[in-house]
Amino acid sequence: MRVPHSRRTAANMPTLSIVVPLYNEQDNVAPLLERIFAIAERLEGTPSYEVVLVNDGSTDRTLEQIRSELARRSNLVLVNLSRNFGHQIAASAGIEVAQGDAVVLMDGDLQDPPELIAAFIAKWREGFDVVYAVRRTRKGESPFKLLTARIFYRTIKRLTKVSIPVDTGDFRLMSRRVVDVLKRSPERHRFLRGMVSWVGFNQTGVDYDRDERLSGTTKYPLTKMFRFAIDGITSFSDVPLRFASYLGFISSLVAFIYALVVISYKLFSLKPPGYTPGWASTIVAVLFLGGVQLISLGILGEYIGRIYDEVKGRPLYLISDIERS
Repeated sequence: MRVPHSRRTAANMPTLSIVVPLYNEQDNVAPLLERIFAIAERLEGTPSYEVVLVNDGSTDRTLEQIRSELARRSNLVLVNLSRNFGHQIAASAGIEVAQGDAVVLMDGDLQDPPELIAAFIAKWREGFDVVYAVRRTRKGESPFKLLTARIFYRTIKRLTKVSIPVDTGDFRLMSRRVVDVLKRSPERHRFLRGMVSWVGFNQTGVDYDRDERLSGTTKYPLTKMFRFAIDGITSFSDVPLRFASYLGFISSLVAFIYALVVISYKLFSLKPPGYTPGWASTIVAVLFLGGVQLISLGILGEYIGRIYDEVKGRPLYLISDIERS
């Protein structure tokens, strides 16, 4: 068996960390841990493991449920954030606390089946630094959600300079050296699947069928998905900035052509149907150029806003407390 690049336990066995960010998942905590611990105990070679649950400022009984499980289970770690920082930041907090040679990141709604961890571990032992889950099917989701997700992944792949696998989420295993790179990357508008792809090293995918959410509601409605898509594009691509330049060039070209048409009408004393001197040309020019300017300013503002967030230098998150069983 090839041993991946990582630190070792005293027994020369790899240590596994399973990181799960949670926000208002009170009904999913117990069944989630039941399945995680069941599969962790059956892993080949029985590596030592820990399960890191990150409470992302939940307003329901999620924290209470985690502490209840903490009292009766070993190998459990609670990372309680001071408030809701968002899924990507909460996941980053869990990754930083995790101590394993291999770190599995997964969602807490049981759409990501814990049973796939065994396949992740097998690939990791073959020498892969990143093993990501590829969604063959997505149960319980509307045709609109499936369509927008398909467009999102393929748009990201075309616009970014990093090869980000399509139809993948954050459900994946990362080796310690990948985790160490992520810990040295303090960017605030985080797009973890893009950051992991950017790291490089040996990466491979494992196909699976995504289940329906066990209970509760999605934490990624359309507005958040749109925001998430913008974060992904602006974090790994300067194409929108170049698009603004291209748009300015095209608008100038169109204005030049239109000017030639107007001059031609003047030279040959022609009047188009419904002609009102000056009105149409003024309105068209103002609306067209105004629209181009607003689009360009919006794109520039998006990037400048991210620069502003970065230079403030505030911590990515604040931990209220860490509890271990």
